[in-house]
Amino acid sequence: MPITLPANLPAFDVLSREGVNVMSDTRAAVQDIRPLKIGLLNLMPKKIQTENQFARLIGATPLQIDFRLIRMSEHQTKNTAAAHMEEFYQAFQEVKDQKFDGLVITGAPIEHLPFEDVTYWDELVEVMAWTQTHVQSTLGVCWGGMAMIHHFHGVRKHMLDHKAFGCFRHRNLAPASPYLRGFSDDVLIPVSRWTEVRQDEIDAAPGLTTLLGAPDVGPCLVEDPAHRALYIFNHFEYDSGTLKEEYDRDAQAGSPINVPVNYYPDDDPTQTPTNRWRSHAHLLYGNWINEIYQSTPFDMDLIGT
Repeated sequence: MPITLPANLPAFDVLSREGVNVMSDTRAAVQDIRPLKIGLLNLMPKKIQTENQFARLIGATPLQIDFRLIRMSEHQTKNTAAAHMEEFYQAFQEVKDQKFDGLVITGAPIEHLPFEDVTYWDELVEVMAWTQTHVQSTLGVCWGGMAMIHHFHGVRKHMLDHKAFGCFRHRNLAPASPYLRGFSDDVLIPVSRWTEVRQDEIDAAPGLTTLLGAPDVGPCLVEDPAHRALYIFNHFEYDSGTLKEEYDRDAQAGSPINVPVNYYPDDDPTQTPTNRWRSHAHLLYGNWINEIYQSTPFDMDLIGT
C-alpha cells in the first residue's frame, strides 16, 4: 500500500521516480480504509531533503500512510521557501487537537546549545507532553531523540572533543526485539554529531533498553516503552550523499572536519561513496510502522487513553 502525499509536494515526484508506491491525497480520500496517520515534526533547515528521506522509508511499507508535515509554531525557517512551508506544513498549535498513530521528531543543528536555550524549547516540551495523550508511538531522531530522553528521563547530552562522523558498525544488542526483526548481528549506520548520550546514564534510567550500540560512538537506538517511544541518535534516513554534502560544506568553509570514517571507498573523498545501510534503514522503519499497526486502536479517539 502507498504513502499518501499531496501531488504537488516535491517528494511525490522524487519518490515516484524511485519506484516508491505513492498516492495523491485526492485518490486516497475515496478509498474505504483507515490509513496510519504519521506526522513529521521537521526541525532540520533543509526541509525538502528531510521530507524526502523520511517519506522514502515510511512509504516503503504495505500499509497506507497519511503523511503530515508539522513545524514549530513560532520558529521561522530561513532555508526553505515560505510558499513551501505555507502550502505543505501545519504549525503544531494547529494540529495539537488531533490524534496521530506515529510521530517522528527530527534532529536539528543546535547541538552546542543547552536544551533550555533553544528558542522553541518550551513549545517542544509541550509537544513531548502531547505525545503521551495524542500519539501512539514517537520516534526521536538524533537531537530530537536526545531532547526526548533528556525530557522524560534526565539523560544528558555531552559535547564531544571531535565530531563523530562517518559510518560505524553497531552491534545488535536485542535480536528478539520486534524493532530489529530481520536485522544482522552488526549494522553499518551513518553518524554525524558533536554530542553523545552515555550508556551508563541510560542504564541508570529505569525502563530504557538499548537495542543498537557501537564501541566507538556509543548507544544508538533506545526503546522507552513507558512513553511509547524510540530514540535513535544516528541517521538511518540519510541519502547516499548526505555525509559527502556535510563534508564538502565544512571543508569548503575551512571548518575543522575529518573525512567521514568508513564512508568513501579506501577513505578517499575523491571517490563516490556507496550506501551500505539502506536495507537496514527500511527494516527499522518498516518494523516501527508494523508495531504501530499492531497496537494502535482503529478508533483514533482512543489513542493515548
